[in-house]
Amino acid sequence: MRTLALSVLHEPPFTTTQHDDTDVVARESENWAQELGLISNGQRLRRADAAGLASRACPQAPRDRLRLLSDLITWLFVMDDACDEDGLGNDPTRLAPTMAALLDVLDLHGGPGTVPAAGPLGLALADLCRRVRAYGRPAVLLRFTAAMREYLLALLWEAANREHDRVPPVHEYVQMRRHTGGVFPSLALTDLALDGLPPAERRADPQWAALELLAANLICWCNDVFSYRKEHRTGPDAHNLVTVLSRETGDERAAMRAAAARFNRELGAYLNTESNLLAQHGDAVRPALTTRRNWIRATYDWSLAAERYA
Repeated sequence: MRTLALSVLHEPPFTTTQHDDTDVVARESENWAQELGLISNGQRLRRADAAGLASRACPQAPRDRLRLLSDLITWLFVMDDACDEDGLGNDPTRLAPTMAALLDVLDLHGGPGTVPAAGPLGLALADLCRRVRAYGRPAVLLRFTAAMREYLLALLWEAANREHDRVPPVHEYVQMRRHTGGVFPSLALTDLALDGLPPAERRADPQWAALELLAANLICWCNDVFSYRKEHRTGPDAHNLVTVLSRETGDERAAMRAAAARFNRELGAYLNTESNLLAQHGDAVRPALTTRRNWIRATYDWSLAAERYA
């Protein structure tokens, strides 16, 4: 199935490299996760290679900002594994208290105050918020915390689906997948790392909003295609583009081809939208477009290399 995916999925026509400090940041992120109690050992985390993904997404970032992004991706992987593999996300009534406590953490916006009782996940999230706040970019802080709220609430949607053995329809899945993938908080910290976010008047352009959605779709659908085989070893997972398409087509291989075809069409639409934005806004949006290109290509290359989906 992975061979089929590679044969029909278009390779993104972008180039990116890895940050020179990838190995150092990987060790630091693992130590951070262990010190805060997110993990008991680093085996599963090393297979995920959060630093490798972060370093491909922003290969020219200052090391401290790369480390912040790597720690966020580490946190997201731990949260996803707790929900998807450790059972936390199977029952919304079990997950809800954790989500409420984490939302309380986000409400502090990294400021002083007692961190709500959310365990290691809450302590680590509070640390991330404090470090974002320390850069003195309130717009980025607000964007990051808002995107994290959307991510957490989307996990409750997944838990409700699991509770009822529900496979969502394609249009609903596409909408929610952008949030369950943690793309928007990751983009917020990548823009912070590279000081590349265009001014508000540029971001108000409807084409910019369209490009953000296209980028999020490409990142998440690429992940779905590569992760499908692993996710189905222990039984069907409703939260995968191939799964929801298979429910409609009744044919797994046809669904894989359909998922790849959606990715390929979306890639073409992304390139057209990017060209229009460059023609209209020029250098004001170029750094942010580079960031999104890096993320699309980084996801593709990381999915091929990381052991997380082996």
